[in-house]
Amino acid sequence: MDPEITAILPARNEADGLREILPVLRHEYPNIEILVIDDGSTDGTIDVCRGHGIQVISHPYPMGNGAAVKHGARVARGKTLIFLDADGQHTPGDIQRLLAKLDEGYDMVVGSRSKGSHAGLHRATANGFYNRLASWMTGRRIPDLTSGFRAVRADKFRKFLYLLPNGFSYPTTITMSFFRAGYSVVYIPITAKPRIGKSHIRLFRDGFRFLLIIFKVGTLYSPLKLFVPISVVFFLLGLGHYLYTYLTAGRFTNMSALLFATSVLVFLIGLVSEQLSALNYKDSERN
Repeated sequence: MDPEITAILPARNEADGLREILPVLRHEYPNIEILVIDDGSTDGTIDVCRGHGIQVISHPYPMGNGAAVKHGARVARGKTLIFLDADGQHTPGDIQRLLAKLDEGYDMVVGSRSKGSHAGLHRATANGFYNRLASWMTGRRIPDLTSGFRAVRADKFRKFLYLLPNGFSYPTTITMSFFRAGYSVVYIPITAKPRIGKSHIRLFRDGFRFLLIIFKVGTLYSPLKLFVPISVVFFLLGLGHYLYTYLTAGRFTNMSALLFATSVLVFLIGLVSEQLSALNYKDSERN
């Protein structure tokens, strides 16, 4: 018989973390399917999984955290998917809390980390900015946009696999996709422990990628909310420049024209993006 629940752990060189979390998972949830997606590890990740009798699926080379998540979702047999990190940050005991909330009728339940759970000031600051941006876009309070600890209905999650990136921003993408499609999402507070081992995220290397998340949040949910303010800024700059040149030189300059034209173009791009964004969710209500 197929299991009702599948726990998916994407892992890249997480032997130490898996050595701690797998025995606890197996002991506390003996009836669930546990999948470890090995993303090209070069340590003992595979040996640890096999030593605990856990099914492991390996990538031939590192393809990214999101790629591992998508791979796990495709092969999982459970009707409910649990995603948690393999580095020991997430407490297996909290899984039952996620499932209990899912039983209340929600489509996705996300573990929201406390302020002290974020690794480093720069990460906490960045995540706080993303949370506020996403909350403004959706009109709902989103306390932790980037949390990777969540329970979700498998059939609904798989509808958005084609949207998910291969990198680290899959939690952002799937969260905004669920909100945009009208699926119910709820957050419950959790405390994340310090990770075991070394993080694969680098501040300078991934800084530009985090900046792209900001635009992805906007384009996934409501592009006009992102493009209209930018359009207004260019319009006000054009208007201010025109008033200045008119009062000082009595003429309308090319710079004013360029700013006004840019304002119109940004607005039109936002309008087209809004229509394209809607197409991503045209099949979301199909079973």
